Amino acid sequence: MPEDANDDTPRPRLLAGGNPQIPKGYGDAPVAAWLDAAPGWKQDAARELDRLIVAAVPGVAKAVKWNSPLYGPGDGGWFLGLHCLTRYIKVAFFRGAQLDPPPPEPSRQDEVRYWHLHEGETVDAARFTDWVRQASRLPGVKM
Repeated sequence: MPEDANDDTPRPRLLAGGNPQIPKGYGDAPVAAWLDAAPGWKQDAARELDRLIVAAVPGVAKAVKWNSPLYGPGDGGWFLGLHCLTRYIKVAFFRGAQLDPPPPEPSRQDEVRYWHLHEGETVDAARFTDWVRQASRLPGVKM
């Protein structure tokens, strides 16, 4: 959401790394607020990821918890989360170790794998969509 000189609506606070501070909520609205508040290049990149997720998993459930958008199959569990860091967007696949091939970045949690999207990088839509579809078929993680 572009900031308008005549708009007195307060902008969400950006936390460390530029991650938007958005109140916990369920559905499209809190995720849209997070996407609107994502800083700089991360806003367009996060919107692209959101579009790819929605296209890959029709009816995907959305929420914002811990200032991060979460995506799930609608059973109260979550398969993926986004988070802005200083130099990249971190995409967390909560059961990513089970994906084939798994996303490249390890986690301290055995099942979690990450994919990092840096400024100027092009999203490999086919690869990302495949990970999202695989992840959406696994049991969601309760959070």
